[in-house]
Amino acid sequence: MDVSLENLSSSQKDELMVTIKQKIAIANAQELVTKMTEKCFRKCVGKPGQDLDGSEQKCIAMCMDRFMDSWNVVSRALTQRLQQEQYKG
Repeated sequence: MDVSLENLSSSQKDELMVTIKQKIAIANAQELVTKMTEKCFRKCVGKPGQDLDGSEQKCIAMCMDRFMDSWNVVSRALTQRLQQEQYKG
């Protein structure tokens, strides 16, 4: 199926943009969870077993909090930069 953007109406283009933004947001969320899981597990769990002990649970919770804070700072900075670039040209 070969569809050209030029053949779409304004409302269809808007709908397409919304869909694309939603898919990007979902992909970003999946990447966040995957990276956070990998990094925090590697950092906090020495010997995997049936259960996490208290120190592992605390380490993972703190690691996830720091990771989310960092992710949010980077996301805000990227969004601001993209907006500035958009206004320039």
